[in-house]
Amino acid sequence: MLRRRVLSSSLAMLSVNLTMSRSQSMASANSDRPRKIAQIGTAHAHASGKMSAMRALPELWEVLGVSETDPELRRLAEKSSAYAELPFLSEAEILNQSDLTTVVVETRIEDSCTTALNCLRAGKNVHLDKPGALDHADFKAMRLEAERLGLVVQMGYMLRYNPAFELLFQSVKEGWLGEITEIDAAMGKLADPGTRKTLAALEGGGMFELACHVIDAAVTILGKPREVRAFSTPVGDDGTKDNQTAVLVYPHATAVIRCNHADPFGGPRRRFNVTGTEGTLEIVPLESGRINLSLSKARGNYRKGHQSIEIEIPKGRYDREFVDLAEVVAGKKPLAWDAVHDIAVHETVLRAAGVWGE
Repeated sequence: MLRRRVLSSSLAMLSVNLTMSRSQSMASANSDRPRKIAQIGTAHAHASGKMSAMRALPELWEVLGVSETDPELRRLAEKSSAYAELPFLSEAEILNQSDLTTVVVETRIEDSCTTALNCLRAGKNVHLDKPGALDHADFKAMRLEAERLGLVVQMGYMLRYNPAFELLFQSVKEGWLGEITEIDAAMGKLADPGTRKTLAALEGGGMFELACHVIDAAVTILGKPREVRAFSTPVGDDGTKDNQTAVLVYPHATAVIRCNHADPFGGPRRRFNVTGTEGTLEIVPLESGRINLSLSKARGNYRKGHQSIEIEIPKGRYDREFVDLAEVVAGKKPLAWDAVHDIAVHETVLRAAGVWGE
């Protein structure tokens, strides 16, 4: 009998969530009045997109305002349509609002974990953008504090809610691919001078800042690796870790993660491939909804052999994160990724970036 890998708890919980369509999820969340939400920080690359997603769901969320202490970042935010007509508040003004349920943390990475902890201690649920913290001890303490307080921390890993990845997680959970033997993933781009400067300031480089998305997916499928081997072979001479590879080692599988910020075709080459003893599933480009599926026998609605699939991707890149968060905050479902998973991902990201110091 084929020996099946014990999947991480996050993937097991996903099997419940995958039975609900987006329309069912929306309808369920719509049964309550909108919950109040605010954003602290505008520095993160996803900040304006997250605000746009919240504001696109007025039946679920009432956005009370945004906080930004950096004068230049505030000036830029005030010019952005994402923040149009929203009040700019202090962090204290946000956290002191008793009817506020949730805070979206979009600060600089060096401030994100402390800000999230402040929100939790004020009794607020948190959406924390990736990768969450520079220091693992800080991240772990924050995540465990949320558990102690009974509050939600949803990490901003957008691939969790991509329909192609939902099909991938389903295929692994239901054994379509057999025992998983390898994952091959790449998430790169051609970094402009500003991006290179930002990455140069991060000891972990692009693997830490960008490839954390695909590491989260790999850990969702295979769990925490027993070993991580990190490689950095910079292309430029400006101190930027712009060409990194990591190998996540498991008892019967390896996951190879690449992050190349010197790739002129990095966007279309982004991919995630999972191979097992009974099939393989490849998503390429990463957020396109295009899937190459090969099966040794018919599974679900898919035939034996190779087939190309195209799944419709919602226009709002982050909308499904906030639909799910509304249900979780309402107590209608648990978040599919728990503290154990998030802590394992953060450790794996640091190891993959070559900056694990504990």
